[in-house]
Amino acid sequence: MKTVKKETIIEFEEKKSKFIGYIKPITTVLEGENFIEKIKKMHPNATHNVPLYRVIENGKEYFKYNDDGEPSNTAGKPMAEILNILDVYNVAIVATRYFGGIKLGAGGLIRNYAKTAKLAVNEAEIVEYIQKSTFIIDYKYEYTSEIELFLNSKKDEYKIEILEKNYSDRVTMKILSTSEIENELNNFQNILVIKL
Repeated sequence: MKTVKKETIIEFEEKKSKFIGYIKPITTVLEGENFIEKIKKMHPNATHNVPLYRVIENGKEYFKYNDDGEPSNTAGKPMAEILNILDVYNVAIVATRYFGGIKLGAGGLIRNYAKTAKLAVNEAEIVEYIQKSTFIIDYKYEYTSEIELFLNSKKDEYKIEILEKNYSDRVTMKILSTSEIENELNNFQNILVIKL
């Protein structure tokens, strides 16, 4: 399965209409809906904010888009087709359009919304999707160097991202990693591991 690497923005003009494409990798429907709402709030005066998300959550695919007032099937559908052709999942896109006074016609709209999605996906870079899980690791201070050495040595193998570190009476870390790390973490005698 493929997704995109990073959140990014693209922009171009066609017959005085300005198209802005926003794209973000996501893992849940809620994340996609929140991203779309955020972009709509950024552009309340845009002629159209065409939303789309495609995400696999709990083994089920959610693929949602609409034309946001453009003629039927001239905006959301051509963007969705680009995701189908490129086989990209776990992504949210908003194509914002400011009308420039010159009508593009149905063919022009289809081409330009498809172009917005394609440029956004290319700019965000297609990568192989890696399923990750969130883990909470809790341990005494005396094991800090041992745990950090382990995490650093396995960073690439398990695609580890440290999300949070809290130091109170014990050290608590929140990490994002591939699920294979769980067995190795459980081999440590002195730490508490919780998979979220």
